[in-house]
Amino acid sequence: MPETPFASVILGNEPGSFPHGVLAERHPAIIRQVRDALPYGPGQRRALDELLRNCAEGTVEPLPADAPDRAAWQAWGLAEYAGRSWFDVPWLWSESYFYRRLLEAVGYFAPGPWRGIDPFRPVKRAELDAPETDRELAALDGLRDLPEPERDRALLHGSLWGNRADLGFRLSAEGAEDREPAPALVADDSERLWSLLPPDGTAGLVLVADNAGRELVPDLLLLAHLLAGDRIARAVLHVKPHPYYVSDAIMADVLDGLERLRTAPGAAGEHGRLLRRAMADGRLTVRAHPFSCAPLPYERMPDDLRAEFAAATLTVFKGDLNYRRLVGDRRRPPTASFAAATAYFPGPVAALRTLKSEVVTGLTAATEARLVAAGQRWRTDGTHALVQVN
Repeated sequence: MPETPFASVILGNEPGSFPHGVLAERHPAIIRQVRDALPYGPGQRRALDELLRNCAEGTVEPLPADAPDRAAWQAWGLAEYAGRSWFDVPWLWSESYFYRRLLEAVGYFAPGPWRGIDPFRPVKRAELDAPETDRELAALDGLRDLPEPERDRALLHGSLWGNRADLGFRLSAEGAEDREPAPALVADDSERLWSLLPPDGTAGLVLVADNAGRELVPDLLLLAHLLAGDRIARAVLHVKPHPYYVSDAIMADVLDGLERLRTAPGAAGEHGRLLRRAMADGRLTVRAHPFSCAPLPYERMPDDLRAEFAAATLTVFKGDLNYRRLVGDRRRPPTASFAAATAYFPGPVAALRTLKSEVVTGLTAATEARLVAAGQRWRTDGTHALVQVN
């Protein structure tokens, strides 16, 4: 899309803005959290301290000459942005490169015992093992006797709301509307989403995952529900090839989530065992494409990934970062067309997203006016969500 005053790429150089706060405050906090989470040695701790100083005072530095993905990052913009302030390059790029530099600092790609060790694993495991997860999994038992359309809605809303999955489950139980306020959906194309999965059970679904832990588990449950009910014949789950954005899911997180389900009582355990069988017989496969960690919009996806999405009956993108990459991390008005923003996509596509950043499309003028009048930070505080389909 050409640069216009209404669709410019988002930068982080405006003090007081949400992107500026992420770069100036959140990233330093993440470095400190990682530094304290695992018993890194002096060299790693010095590298983390240097990254902390660089984020606050320095400019974008190149990757080491022997970095395995140096050529990819050069092509993804490093050749252009090296030497510039973190705040003066596209925010999506700056965020993504920060996490790549963080992995460099802790030796994730280097030979030695720390190679391949996820610096965010302690946080992910703590969330997955939290009592709240038990409560959310127990809520599944209340869906057994519901009509199929209500179970569909419950599992979809569980996936949509992530670590508030039990809220989504309860909302579809009889009388739930009297006990809980309806989630603040700013757009809801749920019926269109279901219409894209034909009743003959031959559909192929691609789910591009977002976060691990209590947000990945509801995604797995949704896939299990669709496979168990013969709503789809096969599913592909896309995760990140390496740690990314603190909580983004990698293969190890999928395995942790499956084990958490398998060992749970009731319906959750049944779903976990179904998913393990589905992986064994090929109905469920997991992918970790390098582009999943690229600092670029999906409009620039490589040909092999485009072909995979084109072959799917429906591709579902989960979460906030994937939404930003799907529609483009640009300053469009909220009423800009979601269909136009995703017109490049090679097949039917849906977004399930809790709003945690400023980018949003596809709202009606009335919805935007209502949200603005309420005076809340509705774009960024995680209290609103959307289901959109093209």
